[in-house]
Amino acid sequence: MSELFDAVDALVASRSPLPPAEERKRLRVAHGLTLDEVAAALKVRRATVSGWESAKKTTEPRGPEREAYARLLEKLAELYPAPSVTEAPAAPSAPATFTGTPTAPADPRTPSTGQASEAAATASTENAQTPATAPVATAPVATAPAAAPRPARTTRPSSTSRRPGAKQAAPVGTPAGGADSRFENGPLAVVDVEDGQVLAYCTGGLVLDVPAKSIPALVEWTLKEAKLGQPKLSGPGKDADPLLVLTEAALERYGLPATLTEEEKLAGRLPEGHKVIKQLARAEWKLTKRGFGPWARIYRPTTGSGRSCVQLCIPSWHALDTRHWGEAGQLPPAELARVMGVYASRVMTPRGSTAVTGLELMTALHPATRASEPDADGERHSEHNPGSLGKDPVDCAPCEAPDGHPLLKDLPRFHVRGPAEKLFEEAYDWARPMTDAECMLRHLVGIDVNMAFAAGANGLVVGLGAPTHVKAPVFDPKLPGSWLVDLSHVDLSRVKVGKDKWADLDAGLLPSPFTPKGERPAGPAWYATPTVAYAVELGYEVRPIEAWVRHENGRYLDGWYNRLRDAYLATMADLGVDADLAPEDFLAAMDGYKERDPELAIVVSAIKATVKGGLGKLRERPRGEGWRPGRPWRALARPTWRPDIRAAVISRTRINLHRKIVKHAAFTGRYPVAILSDCVVYAADGTSPLDFLPYRDGKPLPGGFKLGINPGLVKHEGTQTVLWGEGVRERFNAPELNLARYIKDGTVTDIDNGE
Repeated sequence: MSELFDAVDALVASRSPLPPAEERKRLRVAHGLTLDEVAAALKVRRATVSGWESAKKTTEPRGPEREAYARLLEKLAELYPAPSVTEAPAAPSAPATFTGTPTAPADPRTPSTGQASEAAATASTENAQTPATAPVATAPVATAPAAAPRPARTTRPSSTSRRPGAKQAAPVGTPAGGADSRFENGPLAVVDVEDGQVLAYCTGGLVLDVPAKSIPALVEWTLKEAKLGQPKLSGPGKDADPLLVLTEAALERYGLPATLTEEEKLAGRLPEGHKVIKQLARAEWKLTKRGFGPWARIYRPTTGSGRSCVQLCIPSWHALDTRHWGEAGQLPPAELARVMGVYASRVMTPRGSTAVTGLELMTALHPATRASEPDADGERHSEHNPGSLGKDPVDCAPCEAPDGHPLLKDLPRFHVRGPAEKLFEEAYDWARPMTDAECMLRHLVGIDVNMAFAAGANGLVVGLGAPTHVKAPVFDPKLPGSWLVDLSHVDLSRVKVGKDKWADLDAGLLPSPFTPKGERPAGPAWYATPTVAYAVELGYEVRPIEAWVRHENGRYLDGWYNRLRDAYLATMADLGVDADLAPEDFLAAMDGYKERDPELAIVVSAIKATVKGGLGKLRERPRGEGWRPGRPWRALARPTWRPDIRAAVISRTRINLHRKIVKHAAFTGRYPVAILSDCVVYAADGTSPLDFLPYRDGKPLPGGFKLGINPGLVKHEGTQTVLWGEGVRERFNAPELNLARYIKDGTVTDIDNGE
């Protein structure tokens, strides 16, 4: 009989009442639970819990899992009752309108090839630390929508005429397409198939019925009916093309493979003979040189002022790099539309990888050309847009050229260029053995500079045109360029730290500011302008031997920095980390901020990757294609292939980090143990940055490190014990192993030993 009763109880439990999918997610997020935590408690997969929270409702919990899940939701509902109709939940507070460069009215941690990284920096005048010191942006940053439930699909009208579905009520604060009615449905849509119907999930909870039955028809529908796209970011620029993100179900519906074969992955595209490519050709659509790959662009030649172009993003073909987009490619369509929609509204509609988008953002803010004033016949013509890099590429200086560049084709084979032949401005990778006094302390604490390279780009004067070669020049700190100069005489044991103030330091505990490895220069070497200017700032004379300077110059990266900074600060504010928090409150707010809204945390990661990748693209290296040393590669044909700009940004960020380290050492007597790009490690008695950063009455050391979320300020990277650090170095028999590489979580493996 007891077995019968157990069976009856199980049957009742299998029908335990559950709230709607959107309420389930609301309750989980309200309690700060992650999908992984709920999945572990119920002994199911993460994807299973995600499916339970999806309005798609293709899966529902059953049996004992349903009973336990119902009990969890019931308990959470007691703690977080649903808001009444008269007391609707407040929309996310709109972030303050942060600063930015006005748009023209009429007109690894290291940023390496293809993927740059952040380094520590603020402007030498400290003008990059707070938004209050820069010009006010003309375009406010959109407020991120709340983590909205997956909207119910729109019913297709019974009429024979097919049109986009009706718009649903969007959450308050949802970024919309703006006042431009052409793009009223937002910049992008995620195309999925549900119950046999093709649906387009747009930003703000909008779902459109898609009548298209083929890829060519989908492109036509997007351009004629979907009302997708984004207005241009500057006067002379172009509107962003609509972006369609195709799920695996959509790929199957339109005759595309869910994944690429190994051969197709290597080629980065489908073969030319694929049936979908033939369909496009028959419909007179063209593909760009990248072909039909993870980021395909389908277009027809421009006629007049109109553009006929649609871009496709295919996550299952690895369009969304997990290093930068996390698990975005695995999100349900509505959530993926939210993530990419917030990114598009705050940065720009993605044009490819985050690196490609970072570079495209520079051009979108400073287009190469603009319309001229009317001539005698009233005609306007295309002319150079002042402040841009122009539409034609320029040669770099020989010292700025990477190995294999055509400028170096006459060098002997296997010749290795030294510092006197090659500009080598890179981020720090430096460490030293700990002193006896440091070994007596208990902890190693790492601090990390926020958006470091972006902050270093702010206000930086860079060359816009070709370089000019000069012999024995007088150094000008305001003139961007590359300088051959001997800085081996700069002695860090006595440096200038103020207008008429000098400090005596232990030079053996400091890295040189002039080399990435922190070694003192042995003789003449090539340096970017910020590096040479710092030697003068430290109180030493410099006499360049020769230089390649750029008389045509400007603050080309200011608008780029401002837009990315505003996007970062607004998204962090949505995650509960505001720009004006006290140091203790800031550290508390940063603790676990990603779990408050994992989808917005993905946006933060993508924004930071856009900074790193965009700078890396300025010196993109060959990507196969049969390239041989001494021959040009495809990237050299871009006006945005500018290794000198990348070098100047890296130079400035490394120098600004060293400036803060010197100020900290002069004031506290503490020296760093290790530096890796934008992360600095100090030995301390406590586990918090406040245990070694000098704050007096809540104010930081002027010119030193300051806790905060603004670009150029620092956050807590991680804490480990001194015993851990010494143990790691003993394990690898490396007294100078860079502990900054592992300080975040303490994980060290045999394969990531820093070699």
